[in-house]
Amino acid sequence: MSLFVPMNLTCPECAEVFTSEAVGSVNADRRADLRDEILAGRFQIMRCSACAHEFRLEPDFNYLDVGRSQWIAALPARALRDHLEIAAEKQAVFDLSYGSQAPAAAQSVGQGLQQRLVFGWPALREKLVLAENGLDDVIWEVAKLDLLRSLPEAPLGEGVELRLMGVSGDLLDLAWIRAESEEHLNDFQVERGLYDGILAAPAPWAAVQALLGASMFVDIQKLFMGTGEDAA
Repeated sequence: MSLFVPMNLTCPECAEVFTSEAVGSVNADRRADLRDEILAGRFQIMRCSACAHEFRLEPDFNYLDVGRSQWIAALPARALRDHLEIAAEKQAVFDLSYGSQAPAAAQSVGQGLQQRLVFGWPALREKLVLAENGLDDVIWEVAKLDLLRSLPEAPLGEGVELRLMGVSGDLLDLAWIRAESEEHLNDFQVERGLYDGILAAPAPWAAVQALLGASMFVDIQKLFMGTGEDAA
């Protein structure tokens, strides 16, 4: 089931303190509407009771979609630098819920789940878009690296990410996004062949695929952090 808990919030516009419901977990099999809200960018948008200012809570919840084989721990974008420690913590959470430490019935469900860790709303949304279109997220991250080699002015940097927004026939809709604010810096399209080519001939990318898929945090962002798995 999906869980929500009352939380005291402070409006960033007028500093009014009010209470609203913050998500603790999402079960997309039972609440497809919540998945739709995440894809639409409307999930967890709060309205101040005093000034009506709208703002979005940072993600901090677990997402389950058994039908699409997804279990995702979603955290705030600002926590990215702690991804190694957080991945270990979330692995323990999964093991207790659906893994080796879970009851047999839960383990049977967990065997079919892909475990992922994301930081920020754009990263979470991208995982849902990939699943919706039958795209492998490890191959997609490799495709991003290949694409970066050909982009003359890629604004890649801490807090700025390249995300898949959707699939339009033979074209992939992409955007450079500020992870915390969700501001779009640049939207563009590339041929789907970028992904299909690597899927068909993955051998040259075997080493980076292994690196990207070594933990539940499957994202090229970890390759640019300067420490951690990329330095191991």
